[in-house]
Amino acid sequence: MTELINVTEPDKLTDQPEDQDKLTEQLEEQEYIINMGPQHPSTHGVLRLVLSLKGEIVKNIQPHCGYIHRGIEKMCERLTYQQIIHLTDRLDYLSAHHNNEAVCLCVEKALEVEVPERVKYIRTIIDELGRLASHQLWWCSFGMDLGALTAFFYGLRDREKILDIFEETTGSRLLQSYNCPGGLMNDIHPNFQKRVKEFITYFRKKLPEYDELLTGNVILMERTKGVGFLSLEDAISYGVTGPSGRASGFACDVRKHHPYSAYDKAEFKEILYTTGDTFHRYKARIDEMWESMKILEQLIDNIPEGDYSAKMKPVLRLPEGEYYQRVESCRGEFGVYIISDGNKTPYRIKFRSPNFSNLSALNIIARNFKIADLIAIGGSLDLVIPDIDR
Repeated sequence: MTELINVTEPDKLTDQPEDQDKLTEQLEEQEYIINMGPQHPSTHGVLRLVLSLKGEIVKNIQPHCGYIHRGIEKMCERLTYQQIIHLTDRLDYLSAHHNNEAVCLCVEKALEVEVPERVKYIRTIIDELGRLASHQLWWCSFGMDLGALTAFFYGLRDREKILDIFEETTGSRLLQSYNCPGGLMNDIHPNFQKRVKEFITYFRKKLPEYDELLTGNVILMERTKGVGFLSLEDAISYGVTGPSGRASGFACDVRKHHPYSAYDKAEFKEILYTTGDTFHRYKARIDEMWESMKILEQLIDNIPEGDYSAKMKPVLRLPEGEYYQRVESCRGEFGVYIISDGNKTPYRIKFRSPNFSNLSALNIIARNFKIADLIAIGGSLDLVIPDIDR
């Protein structure tokens, strides 16, 4: 870090050219330390960034986490496997269903339970509806961060339709807790398939508006193209997954490389770019929304008949051992690692948070760009802070 230099007081300066040159040199070398946060004016979460600046140029970023740390992993050690589900909602609350599913899959793997095909299809459909809802909220917030307030209204307008579907089937709009070990809490609502198909028809006409309003906007392109580079090597090194990693060419889509639930029944593309800048992190999420709709179209009319849950014991005890399960959440690879000693509660549980890994790369992405660029770069990572703090 550059050493801070005391600048000569103005009233002690002379008009001599050498004094003016000395002052200019001192000002150019001076380093400013400022705080960004911990308040969150744009609803991204409570995060503090300590920025080292040289003028308007970012030279170093030191994130300070933990403002909403709740010790969820430690709390899980005192809860049964059924109870743990309700805590994972509160990690990345925009990937609540994905987090629930990861715990259920890990428990089912340990118990060697095969869930009904109907469950696999329904889980996958709600996964993709959740991904669409998350990407819509990211898009409208990203636009608002850059001054496009209209985008905020468009994105929330479309997201409400998905939340209505969730509420009707799961009873909750945001934190569903719809998954449980062995299956689902209850079967889908009789209107579920009809409403999902209506939404797909509706959103296929609305998604092009996102490109018309924001993607092709000259201000957005000026502020995102060529800004905030993340190389493929750095993406792999820092474990940056999800759309943020795939925009740098990192093929890391768990749905493709380690299929779970009904993802092996659907055809879809893994969205990959090689540029690795802020614009292509934006573009990756827009393209993923098209792929999510493609998955929904293939599965919604083919949900098998049958039970919505396997037969499970009221008290679950995992065999002694270590178990790991990964899923593709809205922001990347979410992992659940369980150590069991044979009791009804885990001996140890650890969550692999995609947001924590993605945040760790912010310093190398934003370094040597302007502080105004940091707003766009941070928005393009789509961070959800409770998933970082846990």
